[in-house]
Amino acid sequence: MTRKVRFKNGVEVPALGMGTWNMGDDVSLRSDEIASLQAGLDAGLRVIDTAEMYGNGRSESVVGEAIEKRRDDVFLVSKVLPSNASARGVVRSCTDSLKRLRTDYMDLYLLHWQGSVPLAETFEAFETLRDRGMIRSWGVSNFDTTDMEEVEQTSYGESCVTNQVLYSLSHRGIEFDLLEEDRARQAVTMAYSPLGQGGGMLRDNVLARIARQHSTSQGAATPAQIALAWVLRQPSLIAIPKAGSKKHLLENVVAQEIRLTDDDLLALDRAFPPPGRKVPLEVI
Repeated sequence: MTRKVRFKNGVEVPALGMGTWNMGDDVSLRSDEIASLQAGLDAGLRVIDTAEMYGNGRSESVVGEAIEKRRDDVFLVSKVLPSNASARGVVRSCTDSLKRLRTDYMDLYLLHWQGSVPLAETFEAFETLRDRGMIRSWGVSNFDTTDMEEVEQTSYGESCVTNQVLYSLSHRGIEFDLLEEDRARQAVTMAYSPLGQGGGMLRDNVLARIARQHSTSQGAATPAQIALAWVLRQPSLIAIPKAGSKKHLLENVVAQEIRLTDDDLLALDRAFPPPGRKVPLEVI
């Protein structure tokens, strides 16, 4: 059964979404990337995450083409760069993103990371976008515990519905405090790069051994599916792995079938130890 996550505004989406970092960078891959996103929608996924920064808008363009005739199937997320996060810049960036996305609204709009513009100014601009119907909700990305405390102290902090951060077996720092604190705030955690970067983590022998002990409707489990199932076990969390092909996308989808045992989790804790102290938020 597909697990769902509910935002504080009542909107419910599948816990597995689709990331698009680097999509659009290689023209020869564009048709495969579009097919992958559409296959995900066909399989019941809804969340598609992108950003104006990704390929200077090329990722948004790919997403726009993929969803043009099925906008109602999508929970669409994009992000504004902190350098564009002023009152006027937010409106301009959102307008440009919507054009590339071929839609007139976003379901969720995020500040990509905290910059020099005061958060109150950015959030007031987000509220303006919401009043105009250009976005339906907003949140932040790459915010650590002190950053989230600053969000809370603004007049609009209660409206922040999510914090998108790096989280995987090889990047577990948020488990020490941020994950639980965001949960207490009813801010959904969105986990980017849940399969790590470059594949190094996925070559771990423990992941391979656990994969051999599990199967899916597509056959034997893979280390990547175990790593994704591990992230998806967290409540109030959406994982957004990138899949550049239909094959990879469908592998991610069936990872939802895997239920890790207590022994599996203990073995993974030994191979990828949880944090024993506060560590600065990791960002890639």
